[in-house]
Amino acid sequence: MQKPVTLAPLRVACSGCNLRELCMPMDLSDLDMEQLDDLTCIKHAYQRGGFLYRSGAKFQSLYAIRTGFFKTQVLHEDGREQVTGFQMAGEIIGMDAISSDAHACDAIALEDSEVCEIPFSRMEELSRKLPTLQRHLHRILSREIVRDQGIMLLLGSMRAEERLAAFLLNLSQRFAARGYSPTSFYLRMTRQEIGSYLGMKLETVSRTLSNFQGAGLITIRNKSVEIHNLQKLQRFVGPPQECV
Repeated sequence: MQKPVTLAPLRVACSGCNLRELCMPMDLSDLDMEQLDDLTCIKHAYQRGGFLYRSGAKFQSLYAIRTGFFKTQVLHEDGREQVTGFQMAGEIIGMDAISSDAHACDAIALEDSEVCEIPFSRMEELSRKLPTLQRHLHRILSREIVRDQGIMLLLGSMRAEERLAAFLLNLSQRFAARGYSPTSFYLRMTRQEIGSYLGMKLETVSRTLSNFQGAGLITIRNKSVEIHNLQKLQRFVGPPQECV
């Protein structure tokens, strides 16, 4: 397991982080924010390919992604890797272990990334004192349930074109929420990883992307994607859905 590079404590506090509104509640007092800053003062950097945690590791902390991109995956008995999600800056990772006290998947950096470590026992203690923080934690957990349901819908009832369109639209929404372009972005994951996540073969992913490009919906160069018409792409999947 690759060792993370530990950064200087409080290099960037929650109160001064430009992603605060995405991963932490906004309506906290200055005193409450000081307590939260103390809770999240441990920062780590991970190089591309580094493990944030491995399946079976003891659960101790949640992690707020400050910069970069991660994927989570499980390893089947026959050695196949199944991607279960992609996480980007402003999102909380590690909640898979809350119920069992052990992580159920691997979390791997898809690019050089930085996370804030949040010791869960201390977060529980603080959330009992701060109802706003407790409600925010409940919202995050609820969002994970909705996301899991969305993935089941993707894999259970959608055609290849619908799955890939939903995936691109989901990335578009998430980039837009962070102030980036919703129509022009870079794919940190490989097509093989996209296929693993969506339950599609590599060849099907490549062919479907080519079909989208041929229809004038997108332009794709290596890993750079430009969406020309979000509305037409949305027609593949119906009404807008919760991010998955």
